[in-house]
Amino acid sequence: MSEDLIKAEARTEFGKGAARRIRRADKVPAVIYGHGNEPVHVTLPGHDTLMAIRHGGANAVLNIEIDGKVQLALTKQIQSDPIKGFLEHVDFVAVKKGEKVTVEVPVHTTGEAAKETFVQIENNVVSVEAEATHIPEAIEVDIEGAEVGTQILASQLTLPKGSTLLTDGETLIVNITQATTAAEVEAELAEAEAEAGIEHDAPEAAADEAAADEAPAEDAADSE
Repeated sequence: MSEDLIKAEARTEFGKGAARRIRRADKVPAVIYGHGNEPVHVTLPGHDTLMAIRHGGANAVLNIEIDGKVQLALTKQIQSDPIKGFLEHVDFVAVKKGEKVTVEVPVHTTGEAAKETFVQIENNVVSVEAEATHIPEAIEVDIEGAEVGTQILASQLTLPKGSTLLTDGETLIVNITQATTAAEVEAELAEAEAEAGIEHDAPEAAADEAAADEAPAEDAADSE
């Protein structure tokens, strides 16, 4: 959870024009939902909000001050500029300390699997229940030295204290398989080209054609 206090301003203007004016002022429009209250439309400082979300991760919880009162807000949806990266709009859900929330937490692998293996991440997020102020940023899976055939299920993940797994325990998270060799890649490529009807000249045939093209020039030189 971000310890920084983000001061919000009440937002009374809506629509694309108003949103553009807010962004030009280096601010971001946002909405806070939850707890049976009407949605609260606010304007947040753009840079401070971006830094707090980056620090907190996908499920960042921010301290947002609204009219002198501090509200804990869980980040639920972020819209950002695909090129410049600045925030365009953020949706939050109001939460309270000690309250349990359901979130999607990313799974990260650590370490290196055994040689000549391929690490396939079958599911890169899992659903967990955790206290709003203690949401794990990520769940790490150690694959150091893992051999071909190793499979790690959701039930085998080590969750931080206070977090409960909601994803089906039989869900495959990591699958370690045999790495594909260069010869196998070439064979698969050749098979795909054959199915597509792509044909290549044989090297010998190409050489014979080249020799035939050069022969007349050599004969002409001899006649001179």
